[in-house]
Amino acid sequence: MTALTLTSWSRYYSLTKPKVIYLIVFTAMVGMLLATEGTPPLDVFVFGLLGIGLAAASGAAINHIVDEHIDRIMERTRNRPLVSGEVDQKSALIFAFSIGVLGIGLLIIFVNLLTALLTFISLVGYALIYTMYLKRATPQNIVLGGAAGAAPPLLGWTAMTGSVDTEALLLFLIIFVWTPPHFWALAIRRREEYARADIPMLPVTHGVDFTKIQILLYTILLFVVTMMPFVVQMSGLIYLAGAVALGVGFLYYAIRLFRDKQSDAIAMKTFGYSIFYLSLLFAFLLVDHYARVFIRGWFL
Repeated sequence: MTALTLTSWSRYYSLTKPKVIYLIVFTAMVGMLLATEGTPPLDVFVFGLLGIGLAAASGAAINHIVDEHIDRIMERTRNRPLVSGEVDQKSALIFAFSIGVLGIGLLIIFVNLLTALLTFISLVGYALIYTMYLKRATPQNIVLGGAAGAAPPLLGWTAMTGSVDTEALLLFLIIFVWTPPHFWALAIRRREEYARADIPMLPVTHGVDFTKIQILLYTILLFVVTMMPFVVQMSGLIYLAGAVALGVGFLYYAIRLFRDKQSDAIAMKTFGYSIFYLSLLFAFLLVDHYARVFIRGWFL
């Protein structure tokens, strides 16, 4: 009975796209820590991360429900619980609704209304506006829908401050600009599957060469945007060094992808690097922040 229960929960757990949720929670945590000089309030920290994470997991589960017929067509999603029949749509919907309500409720009770409201807007933006409409309506779907995915560090910031500040908007902007080259690299590799599913991803509607140009242009823009935290004195030299090194690496892959005829192999390497890039970039933000806090405390 215990083994069956654990197996059942693992199926629901997989509905939440856990690898994506880990990155979301991490960037939200960085937003929280950057918003505070010292140790953040433990209750707000814990319940804020739980609330943001549960809401994001709810959106992921809804995405599984809405895209079940697409997931049946695409190779990388054929083993998802709804497609395999391990979880039925009704149970998945109850699960998604329950964790979504719980997440927003935790934010209302233990954090603040602004964070709860923005988290709810992000949930609706991803689960409904992007998944149900934009994804099927325009090749710019990932650009327009990227706002929901870029929200976590801003949500973390507002959880601590109760306000939307310039620094929080910069964190939002970094992920917003990062999203297109990250996702389009994967879309190049999966373009034939998207075409069969009748999803107008950019490589399907405008071709691989055009998509490569867009990836390169967005990567250049991302390099510029990631300099902004240093320019506005939000971060210091540690972050600057990390952002430049990581940005040069991203540009290297984007240029290789642009020039190389073996698009699929380089596209997946670019996609993989983009995940490493964002994780380490936010780690540099965090290390730089606490180094500066330590130095200020030491000299003051």
